[in-house]
Amino acid sequence: MEEEVQIILDICKEKMAHAVEHLDKELVHIRAGKASTRMLDGVVVDYYGSMTPISQVSNISTPDARTIAIQPWEKSMIHPIEKAIMAANLGFNPENNGEIIRINVPPLTEQRRKELVKQVNKEGEVAKISLRNARKDANDSLKKLLKDGLSEDAEKDAEMEVQDLITEFTQKVDKMLEHKTQEIITI
Repeated sequence: MEEEVQIILDICKEKMAHAVEHLDKELVHIRAGKASTRMLDGVVVDYYGSMTPISQVSNISTPDARTIAIQPWEKSMIHPIEKAIMAANLGFNPENNGEIIRINVPPLTEQRRKELVKQVNKEGEVAKISLRNARKDANDSLKKLLKDGLSEDAEKDAEMEVQDLITEFTQKVDKMLEHKTQEIITI
């Protein structure tokens, strides 16, 4: 029985960690006015017939806080990369000089900042719902084990561990949201 309880706790922790990872990936795509190479993580380019992440066909850097520079390893990739960035619908206008593609990240307006903060909070709520669902699944599994002969004390202890996990992961989510909100608000 102890083994099954541990498996339930491990699965719960894994689900919660996955929810936090997913939130991290989503927050990267919310533009905070500062240039980041991670803004282009989801962009794929047609590289000789196969869809390839942009980072595997070029060197991406941020020469300053408002610019992303993309230097393709092959000059023939400039136009496909430019097309891929436009198709990704990130709100960027890439400019190329024949060798390097530059993306100027425009400063955010006050209204846009407020919208982005709302979006950040919405993503945070999605992550917290995932955490609560993981807790519910774990507690339901523990209740089934209780019916199968697990002692009430062991079940209560396991429920407390699950609660400790959700508290720990909720704090991580709150810190991530606070950090991203601060990043957006800071001009």
